[in-house]
Amino acid sequence: MSDFELSSDSAHITLDSVTKTFGQGRAAAVDNISMTMPAGKITVFVGPSGCGKTTTMRMINRLVEPTFGRITIGDKDLSSYNPDLLRRHIGYAIQRVGLLPHLTVAQNVAMVPKLLKWPKARINERVDSLLNLMGLDPAQYRDRSPSQLSGGQQQRVGVARALAGDPPVLLMDEPFGAVDPVTRARLQDELLRIQSEVRKTVVFVTHDFDEALLLGDMLAIFGPGSRLEQFDTPSAVLAAPASELVRSFIGGGAAFKRLRLMGLLEFVRPELAPGCAPGDMVVSVTTSAYEAINAVLSDPSAAVSVIDAGGSRVGWIDLDSVTHAMRRTRPMAEPAT
Repeated sequence: MSDFELSSDSAHITLDSVTKTFGQGRAAAVDNISMTMPAGKITVFVGPSGCGKTTTMRMINRLVEPTFGRITIGDKDLSSYNPDLLRRHIGYAIQRVGLLPHLTVAQNVAMVPKLLKWPKARINERVDSLLNLMGLDPAQYRDRSPSQLSGGQQQRVGVARALAGDPPVLLMDEPFGAVDPVTRARLQDELLRIQSEVRKTVVFVTHDFDEALLLGDMLAIFGPGSRLEQFDTPSAVLAAPASELVRSFIGGGAAFKRLRLMGLLEFVRPELAPGCAPGDMVVSVTTSAYEAINAVLSDPSAAVSVIDAGGSRVGWIDLDSVTHAMRRTRPMAEPAT
């Protein structure tokens, strides 16, 4: 096959028993990973350093070749493609951005469309459209050099460049790790806003569980020995951690710590959520959010009733409302130490 054609709505990514070893007799850098990442959603790879997250991601665009196993996007086996042609159809954004300093912002963004031999008018239209999407006025930014941009602006241009060829898949390797916490929070929000418009199949690598919880539609939690500890939705991971490592990620997360400071009424549902059964647990509005969440997690399939001082029900909390509350606790809200 000489080219790679795939729509975003069919760009699910499947890893089938994928293993990577570097050298005979060495431990696997990625150990027998199998999962299917849904099309049009953000899947976050999270785990400690050295657990195989980035190596797994880099096998998707064949910057690293699997030793064993099979990777497909849609029904297309990636091993049947020329790697250089494949990469032109998979966006890639990294922590250090990698903008070429001798090119303008517009020229950096236009690199992949030029390789794809798009007409000049289409390239110019695409560059301006993406800069607008990133909140960067083309009239103000397209002719600037990367050195004239802030760190956050450079990251936005890096994401624009990754999206420039309209790829069905976007790989992001700790793209916000090198900026300050306030800028990082803004970039996370921008990514969610952009994804709501473009609906790419995104694979995002981080070591920060809070970031994973905020961004991920699916979480792939990696552990020591380059094993996949759990692959599921954030709500399912919170409800049923698959291992002690996953529990430690959840319990040690800053989002859970910040929930101690939240009022319970900040995430009470006034009505019982459709399809959610009422449970036997009842908590008072004066109960801390942290204690109420423990009540929810004791029976994740049911909702907990919340009552006021007079015993009247004021609403319900369930696993989805807990997940949304944790996603709203922003890193920038934490005092500097």
